[in-house]
Order: sequence, then structure tokens, then C-alpha cells
Amino acid sequence: MNCLKSDREALIDFKNGLHDPENWLSSWKASNCCQWRGISCENTTGAVIAVDLHNPHLQDFDSSGRYELGSFSGEIRPSLTKLKSLRHLDLSFNTFDDNPIPEFFGSFKNLQYLNLSNAGFSGPVPPNLGNLSSLQYLDLESLSLLVDNLAWVKGLVSLKHLVMNEVDLSEVGSDWIKSLTKLPFLTELHLSDCSLSGTIPPLICVNLTSLVVLDLSYNKLNSKMPNWLVNVTSLVAFDITLNNFFGRIPLGFSNLPNLQSLILSSNYNLTASCYQLLRGRWEKIRVLDLGGNKVHGNLPASIGNMTFLTYLNLGSNNVEGEIPSSIGKLCNLMHFLMSGNNLTGTLPEFLEGIENCLSKRPLASLLNLDLSQNHLVGKLPQWLSQLKSLVVLSLARNELNGTLPESLGQLPDLSYLDVSSNNLMGIVTETHFSKLGKLNLLYLSSNSFTVNISSSWVPPFQLWYLDMHSCHLGPSFPAWLKSQKQVITLDFSDANISGSIPNWFWEHSSSLLWLNVSYNLLEGRLPSPLNLASNAVVDFSSNLFKGSIPLSAGKIYFLDVSKNKFSGIIPDNISGSLVFLSISGNQINGEIPASIGNNPGLQVIDLSNNNLTGSIPSSFANCFYIKALDLSNNNLSGKIPAIIGYLSLLQTLHLNDNKFSGVIPSSFQNLASLETLDLGNNRLIGRIPPWIGKGFERLRILSLRANSFSGELPPVLSNLSSIQVLDLARNQFHGGIPASFGYFKALKQKQIINHYLLYGMYGTTYYKENFVVTLKDQSQSFSKILSLLVGIDLSGNNLSGDLPREITKLSGLVFLNLSRNHISGHIPESISKLEQLSSLDLSSNKFSGAIPRTLASLSFLGFLNLSNNNFSGRIPYTDHMSTFDAPSFAGNTGLCGIPLDVKCPSDDDDDDPEKGLTTPKANTSGDSFVDKWFCLSIGLGFAAGILVPYLVITMKGSWSVAYFDAVERVFDRILYLWLKYRTRQQRNRGSNQRR
Repeated sequence: MNCLKSDREALIDFKNGLHDPENWLSSWKASNCCQWRGISCENTTGAVIAVDLHNPHLQDFDSSGRYELGSFSGEIRPSLTKLKSLRHLDLSFNTFDDNPIPEFFGSFKNLQYLNLSNAGFSGPVPPNLGNLSSLQYLDLESLSLLVDNLAWVKGLVSLKHLVMNEVDLSEVGSDWIKSLTKLPFLTELHLSDCSLSGTIPPLICVNLTSLVVLDLSYNKLNSKMPNWLVNVTSLVAFDITLNNFFGRIPLGFSNLPNLQSLILSSNYNLTASCYQLLRGRWEKIRVLDLGGNKVHGNLPASIGNMTFLTYLNLGSNNVEGEIPSSIGKLCNLMHFLMSGNNLTGTLPEFLEGIENCLSKRPLASLLNLDLSQNHLVGKLPQWLSQLKSLVVLSLARNELNGTLPESLGQLPDLSYLDVSSNNLMGIVTETHFSKLGKLNLLYLSSNSFTVNISSSWVPPFQLWYLDMHSCHLGPSFPAWLKSQKQVITLDFSDANISGSIPNWFWEHSSSLLWLNVSYNLLEGRLPSPLNLASNAVVDFSSNLFKGSIPLSAGKIYFLDVSKNKFSGIIPDNISGSLVFLSISGNQINGEIPASIGNNPGLQVIDLSNNNLTGSIPSSFANCFYIKALDLSNNNLSGKIPAIIGYLSLLQTLHLNDNKFSGVIPSSFQNLASLETLDLGNNRLIGRIPPWIGKGFERLRILSLRANSFSGELPPVLSNLSSIQVLDLARNQFHGGIPASFGYFKALKQKQIINHYLLYGMYGTTYYKENFVVTLKDQSQSFSKILSLLVGIDLSGNNLSGDLPREITKLSGLVFLNLSRNHISGHIPESISKLEQLSSLDLSSNKFSGAIPRTLASLSFLGFLNLSNNNFSGRIPYTDHMSTFDAPSFAGNTGLCGIPLDVKCPSDDDDDDPEKGLTTPKANTSGDSFVDKWFCLSIGLGFAAGILVPYLVITMKGSWSVAYFDAVERVFDRILYLWLKYRTRQQRNRGSNQRR
């Protein structure tokens, strides 16, 4: 049939309003419009019934999201309404220049199908679309459309299929569901990513009896799960991914006879007993996704009855116990995702039933097996190699041991292999990868593998991501990497590699976005510029590199070259998109270039432990997002610039060990987020500004040590509610210690939970807080356990007056140093309340009176110095006090008794053996033997202390830390036992002499 003349004219006018860059409508010239592209006519009358101008090139769009190929644009003319028989209109995936949807679309009385998805329309959806009473299919998916009221939907009485994904429905309120229940024939409802919020109210009358698909994913719905859903027996698929639903998951879902797909993932607060929920009927279930919620309990054995199941995700829940062997009955299972739970047991026990599937189908259907982040133990079983279709195998972060089976190298489709962070060991060779031609992602890190691969080996794969952190790859840089030309992420950190990075590596490094070779023994000079991808993350820290600091041809996000031997100056043209910059621990000199301030996204600047001179550049004011600034241990001078005080997100500031002068800038009172402020060892003067006690609710560490601050200690400092370390030592403060110092809130609390203090995290990298404290007359650096350190150091000032009794309320104190002042009076008996005290130094003051016996109850006290005071009377040398020797009490002319070589006046008239005794000069053969044994052990320990650490450090860096911790504990214990033995011997000899 020829088309109607009126329809042909209407289409010609419609065409004239369109912009057709690809000339798709070139056929719209012939007389019979029924033969035109995209046009369909009614067979008997020739009336146009369908106009389909959707864009077939759905993947070709530019950076702004506009479709580049086959895309119509321009004006949609009202002449289209002359097509009186039009039933089907499809303009999807075009670019209509953000024009509104024409209101005349609501006049197509016979229209049954309307698809305007992603067509470039914007603005409000015209409510008169509700006049389309014959419409059965409506697709308005678009990021640019909005609806503030869904009442017009009630007019679509014939509607079966409604898609409004990504349409802004944020203003529709909570009655939207009631409007949709007026559509009795509705079978599919897609409202994904529509900014829906609020609750879903209970429905008295549910008219959605034909509903087959309901998609409410990626919204902001904050509601209990609607119970009426379990009464919609027609339901086949239900998806509420990434909302805020909470409460119990209805058990009735398992009884829905047609349900095939249930996706409730990433709501985080949906709860259910795994055992109760999964032992239901689930007759036709194929996809079950409950990941990212609070599902708990054990998996039931009846899970093996879900024979149609292809996708099971219970990841990131609280599922525990062993996985039942009945899982092996699920021969259709393609995705088994159980990461982030508390599963136990060994792999062979819960998947022994896999042989049932293998016997029926030589190539088992399992594609994705993710059991990472659980507590699985045992060895990797050989049957893994029988899963010939396996694409993803993730067993990371468990407690697996043994070796990596060579048979894993026989999985031809394996693309992703992750066994990182286990207790695996053994030698990895070429055989482990012999047939892995599709391998793209390989994670072997944090195990004890030794990679023994020939330098001539050419891998059958091209890797994108390679992580071999802590594997033994050395001694030389792996030559087999030369063939890998598509690597995006490479981590060879702590891999025992020495020597230089070969030149061929930099010839194929242009795709690298992440390069980490830290904690090795790599040396030599690095090329400049580095041949890396733009916005790369680069970590060369803790090696032996020398020469100038390398730059990159493109911009770099992250650059860590700390703890090397780089020299020269900081390059002036350093990257303009840095988020993290660490150059600490090198031999850099010169001034800090102003160009660093051209990186406004910087969160961490660490230039510490170099030889930098000059002042802090004013351009640092541009670093609005900075969280950690460490310029310590340099030769910087001048006044601290006020601009530092306007970096409002700053959390840790280290300017210590420089030559800064002047006063603390008043702008610092703007640093409300500050947790660490270290200005120690400079030339700062003036009084402590009273505003320091206001507004710093998060300040943990305050150090003004070794400056020239003066005046009295301001009582308002006690308002620092989070302060754990207060170091004001070696200044010129005078007056008394304020009684308010006994009210530091955090100092009154025992710190028993360790928190790593990490700032400016980027991926898995961060600035790790560190602080140097003077304990036991020695400077000690704290980092990993810094959050447990609690103390006050006011030593080396001109403080006077009595020690306030309120200080003894600070029961969380680990160290207290008031030495080298003019403090007088008695030590309060209530000092025994400082139960956590490990170090107490009151030396070189004017304390008087008796040493309180309550000191003996401080069982954690490891260092005590009361020397050079005016204490008098007998030393209470009992219990824990008996572990301290004479230097702790020296310089007190009124003290007597052991361990001093001074006899108390009453000793001649008192037979109490516990009283003070003179130190005997005689020695017994037993004592001589013990002394010789002790000296011999010290000598042998000294020799071992040189040789053993050398061997440990050369083997593995992480072992050295554990080794020295253990040595320190053992030595302290030996020394304590020896001192205790000597003390007892002295007492016994004294008693014998008096008899």
C-alpha cells in the first residue's frame, strides 16, 4: 500500500525541522513513505503507524555525553500530530539540544509505544502525557528530565511498561507509590537512580497484581522493606541496590513462586538469619544478591536445593561457620561471592561436592569464586584446577597456608588471580602461569613466596595489574617484566630487589598509573622526566636512589621519594596536580620553591629531615585541602607565616627543629581540625596565647619544647579536652603549675585501644604521624603506638610552688617529667592513683619531706628519678621500689637506707631487716659467680646483637621490627631479675652482719 498523502506531507515537514548529519533520511524522497527508513504503515489503509528514528550507534558519544554518530537534533515540529494512526514513536539516543519534550506529544490518542530515553530532552516532563490512555510502553530515561508530581500517571490506564531511570523525582514526595498502584496492568516499573527518598508507606489495597519487574535501585529510600511485596505472586525480579532500607528481610520472598532475581545489596542495615532465609522454597531463584547488609548466621545445607541458582552474593555480611558441602550441588552456579564474612573451615570441606558437577559437565560453569576476607584455613586444593571456566579467583585475606598449586596454571580463561595476604609460601615458577593466556590481574602480595623465574621467560599473558609486595623477587630487577607492555599498576615493594632499574623498564612504562618499588635496595639515578601515565602514583621511598629528584613528563598525583640519597634542590616546576608529596629523609638543600603552592589539591607535604633553608613560601596559602604539613628537622628560619593559620583542614603540623623566630601567629586559632602541633626546638618567644585553650577540641599533641617562651602557664590549657601529650619543656616559664592541669579530660583516661594516626590517605598510602618524646633521659620516636602515649613534660623551666594534688587525678598518664625546675613541697600520697605511670622524673627540684610509700604500688613504673631534691627519711625500698638503684635517689642529703650507701640513724637500734642497710663491701663466691654470669651474658648478647640483626635486616625488613621488639622485652626482663636478685642478696648480707 502507498502511504496516505497527508501522512507523507506531515513527515516531510517533520524531516525539514531535523538536523541529519549522517543523512539517515536520504530515502525520504520517494512517493511511497511506507518504504522510507524508520517508517511502518498499516497494511490495509497505508496510514503511518510507526516512526522509529532511534540512534543505532549507542556507544559513540563525546565527552559531554552527546552522541556523535547517527544522532538527530533540531526541532520536532507539530506536524507530527497529523499522523492520526501513529502507535509507535521512538526517538531514543539522539541529541535534541536540551529542548523540552513537546507538549503536543500528549495528543497522540492511539499511541501505544513512546520511547524518548536519552534523546537529549531536558526540563519538566509535560503532565499532559497522562492523556495517552492507549499507551502501553513509556521510556523517559534521562539525566536531564524532572518530575515533581506523578499524579498524571494515573491517566495511563493501559500502561504495562514504565521506565524513568535517572529522571529527577526528588520532589514527588511519598505518594508516588500510590499513584503507580492505579495502573492495574503495570508489569515492569524501572525507577533506578531517580533521587527518590523517604519511606514507602504500607498499602491497604495492592493493585499491582501483574507486576513482574520492580527496580528501585540507586535511590535514597529510607524505609523498612514493604511487606506487601511478598503478596505480589507475579513478581519475577526485584532490585533495591544501594538505598537505605532497614529492618528484617521478609522470609516470604522465598515463597514467591515466580521470583527469579532478588537484589537487595548495599543497603547496609537489612537483617536476616542466613539459616532461616535460605532454607525456604526458592523454587525458581536464579540471582540472589544480599551483599553489603547485616545477614548473619550459618549457611543451611538446604542451600544445595536452589538448583537454578546462577548468581549468589552474600559478601560483606556477618555470615559465619563453614560453607556446607551441598554447595557443590549447584551445577548452574556461575558467581559465588562470599567475601568479607567470618567463614571458617578449609576449602576441600565445603566444596567437595563440586565433583558432582564435574562428573556431569567436564567444564564446570563457575566463573567467579570470591572467598576473600574470611578466616579460611588449610591448603589450596588441587580441584581448583578443574574449574576450567573460572575467570575470577579471589582468596585474599584469609589464613590459608601451604604452597601455590602449579595446577592453577592450567586454567585457560583465568583473568583475575588474587591470593594476597595469606600465609602461603614456597617457590613460584613459570609452571604456575604456563597456560594463563588471559591473565590480566595478578595479586601475590603479603605472602612468603620466592619467585624463581628465568630471565629469558616470556609470559603468555599481558598483565594490567601486578602486585608482588613482600614476595622475594631479587636480587635483580625481574627481567620477565620486559614483555609486559600494558601494565597499569605495579607493586614490587619490599621484594628484596637490589641494583638499578634497567633502562628497558622505562621504555614500556608509559601506561603506568601506579608504581611502587619502595623498601628495596634499589640504587642509581632515575630518569628525568619519568615516562609514566598522566596523574600517576609513584613511590620510590626507602631505597638508595641518588641524584636529583625525578620529575614526570605529565602530571603526578602522588610522589614519595623519602628515605633515599637524593640531593640538590627541589625542582621548581614540580607537578601541578599533586595530592601527596614526600621528600623527607634525603640530602636536599636550597629553598622551598613557591611552585609547590601551585598544587591546590595537596593533602600532604612532607619535606622533613633535609637541609632546606629560607622561609615558608606564601604560595602554601593555595593548598586549601592540606591535612599534613611536615617541615621538621631542616634549617628554615624567619617568622612562621600567618597564612599557615588559614589552612583550615590541617590536622598535623610539624615545624619543629628549625630556626623559626617570633611569636605563634594569631591566625593559628583558625586551625580547628588540628590534632598535632609541634613547634619544638626553634627560637620562638612570647607567652602562650590564651586562645590555644579554646577551639582545639581535636588537639592530641602540643609541643612547644626548647624555645624561649616565657610567662606563667595559662590555666585555660586544660580546656584542651583531647590532649594526650603536652610538652612545654626547656623554656622560661615561671610561676606555679596550675591546679587546672589536673582536669585534662584525655589525660584522665586510660588509652587501651591503639589507633594508627594516618592523614591524607590516598588509596592505601598516607602520612603516618610520628612524634619524638624524651623518656628515661632518652629521645624516643613513636609512630605505631603513638595513640597510646599519654604524658606531660614541663622540665627545664623556672616553675615553682607545690605540686598540685589535682595532678594525681590524671590516671591515664604514662610519663610525667617535671625535672630541672624549682618545685617544692611534698609528693602527694595520692600519686598512687597514677596507675599507668611508666616514667616519673622529678629530679633537680626542691621537693622535701619523705618519699611516699604509695610509690611502691605503681607496678608499671620503669623509670624513676628523684635525685637532687631535699627529700629526707628512709627510702621506702619495698615491692616495686626495690627495682630502682642509687642514682634514682642521689643528691638528697636527707635520704638514707638502701639502695644508698647511707645508713639511717635508727639502724643501730632496730633489728628490723627491712630497714635501710649500708651496702656491704664483702662479696661471696656465689655473688661473684652470678656477676660473672651476668657480665658474660651481656658480652654474648652484645655480639649477637650485632650479628643477628644484620642477618634479619638483610632477609626481610618487617622481621627486623619484630626482632628488635622481642630483644628489648627479653633484655628488660633479664635486667629486672638481676637487679631484684642483687637487692635480695644485699638484704641477706645486712641481716647476717647484724646478727
